[in-house]
Amino acid sequence: MQYNNLRFQIIGLLLITGVLLAIPSCRSDRSRQGGREVSLGDFLTEEDIFDDIDRAKKIFYSLPSPLETAMLLKSTGIDYDEMLLNDLSSVERYATSKSKALNLGIYTTDLSFASLFDQAQTSLNYMDATRRLATEMGIDDAIDDETLRRLEENLDNRDVVMDIISETFLNSSSYLKENDQQQVAAIVLVGGWVEGLYIGSQMAGENPPEESRLVDRLAEQKLSFSIVERMLEDNRLDAGGQENRDIAELIDELQVLKAAYDNIEVQTSAVTVEEDEVTPEVASLKSQTIIHVTPEAFRELQSAVRSLRTNFVQ
Repeated sequence: MQYNNLRFQIIGLLLITGVLLAIPSCRSDRSRQGGREVSLGDFLTEEDIFDDIDRAKKIFYSLPSPLETAMLLKSTGIDYDEMLLNDLSSVERYATSKSKALNLGIYTTDLSFASLFDQAQTSLNYMDATRRLATEMGIDDAIDDETLRRLEENLDNRDVVMDIISETFLNSSSYLKENDQQQVAAIVLVGGWVEGLYIGSQMAGENPPEESRLVDRLAEQKLSFSIVERMLEDNRLDAGGQENRDIAELIDELQVLKAAYDNIEVQTSAVTVEEDEVTPEVASLKSQTIIHVTPEAFRELQSAVRSLRTNFVQ
């Protein structure tokens, strides 16, 4: 996920995006990293993490893109279930700026999910839905006829399809930011992130096994939720100091998810920053995470996500 010069690409940051799948999560109070025994005392609080990040000035707000969210889900070994995707016919109902932005993010995650599982026709259908919303939002240049033609011609080539989806999302995001619509861009990103939580939490079932990689990944998103909060709060006011009602409403709606995550404990070890020698503006952040989530806490999270997503798509 490429950003402008003020934002580093975050490759696999479990701390921020939950995408670093190589870092093991564990339920015990002790684990090993690089041959060194790591105790619970080596782990940081959420406040410590953000203090370190702010001081280092290495990272600006970052969430997984819809494509990264879908890749994260597939990496846990889940199967494809088209019934979990947002109904394509619903696109006709989205009339407000907020609902269009949220569901542009949702449909893009659904598009990415279908594409990763080689669902060619479904991918094309969801690209068409995203195009319709993008057109209504005035960013149709990101998904033009040429984009759809390229997608249709390459439906059997997953790598090309992934490139097209990534390019389309980045073009949309860049257009919004360059045209002083960062508030809308933030809503799009939140919609896609919540859709990933929804698909994953539904796939996990009511009684997932104790050692569930999928549950761990969903629990880790507690740290991404902190990013969501900060991002939305920073976008609550426009350049003229007026409150954006869509952002304010979204902050209130997300409180049910915040309450659920408050019952899940996620602790992360000190973060190390590794800059790419070839591309200085790209950085990798590495850390290790300990997760404590009870069955009751996970069911509460499932319920909160389901309720939130239902409100978004209706």
